[in-house]
Amino acid sequence: MDGAKALDLDTFQTHVADCFQHLSSPSQDLLSLSWLRDLLDGFLRIHHQFKLLLLSTPKSNVSSRPAVDRLLSDYFERSVKALDVCNAIRDGIEQMRQWQKLLEIVLCALDRDRTLGEGQFRRAKKALIDLAIAMLDDKDSSNNNTLAHRNRSFGRSNAPAKDYRSMGHFRSLSWSVSRSWSAARQLQAIGNNLCAPRPNEVVATNGLASAVFTINSVLLFVMWALVAAIPCQDRGLQVHFTIPRTFGWAAPLLSLHERIMEESKRRDRRNACALLKEIHQIEKCSRVISELADSVQFPLSEEKEGEVRQRVQELSQLCEGIKEGLDPLERQVREVFHGIVRSRTEGMDSLGKTNE
Repeated sequence: MDGAKALDLDTFQTHVADCFQHLSSPSQDLLSLSWLRDLLDGFLRIHHQFKLLLLSTPKSNVSSRPAVDRLLSDYFERSVKALDVCNAIRDGIEQMRQWQKLLEIVLCALDRDRTLGEGQFRRAKKALIDLAIAMLDDKDSSNNNTLAHRNRSFGRSNAPAKDYRSMGHFRSLSWSVSRSWSAARQLQAIGNNLCAPRPNEVVATNGLASAVFTINSVLLFVMWALVAAIPCQDRGLQVHFTIPRTFGWAAPLLSLHERIMEESKRRDRRNACALLKEIHQIEKCSRVISELADSVQFPLSEEKEGEVRQRVQELSQLCEGIKEGLDPLERQVREVFHGIVRSRTEGMDSLGKTNE
């Protein structure tokens, strides 16, 4: 292995390790919208660096080109399975926007500039009941495959016709998420037979086998974390990560996996529709306001009105944070989707030219 090539591979592995060290640091707000955005930002950078690594690999330096082609073909097949996950996450983000609209009704009804009377509380309570039902429905659909058939996709934008040529062959897998689609099964398919390369495979591929294992593991973790955090159809978190500790990024990634699994086992999160911190805050805040609304008597005492105003202010801040976080998150998921499509198209073209 020449020195320049070894440096590229080492730099890639170090970059991945640094990314997961950052994501697992105590200062990070695990499973929050900001953390998910950091996670996707890290994935996009890793994905780009992996692509550059492949492009800069001299074919003459690889003793077994067929082995490299098999590894890359396997990676592209795993990555295309992630497209459905991206579509399902987009739907989950849209569900959260519907919840947000109900919360905005509560804020409007209990606005600080209004005199709070029985009519305002009735309107707020109705919106809170509708929200509770909507979130309960999402919990059921996460477990029972009952979401309506979806026809939305990141590929169905007003893109130029030339872009559809490269994406047309993805329609069967990723144009929509069918009624029977399962996030749990999709994650299992992405992680199926994902094993660290043997020493002879590393030597035969001039180290590329390790890089491909790394990007596969990162892809699986990112999709798994999205499914853990955002409501989607038939969620399931029972994905096992087998990563040798010789990889510098193994410890922080496995630590994050363990922490997220522990969060999912907490009594107050066990039956949640998703583990996103803001969803937990919605549940807590709406429950407090609902209980408060049930307990008020008219005319309102000054103390009780002050308590209501305080809770509404907390809800307003929560809604503002969600509103500011969802659009950038969706754009990043869209970018991941299109990045995978382009990478696979370019990669398959490259493999085809190699085999001519």
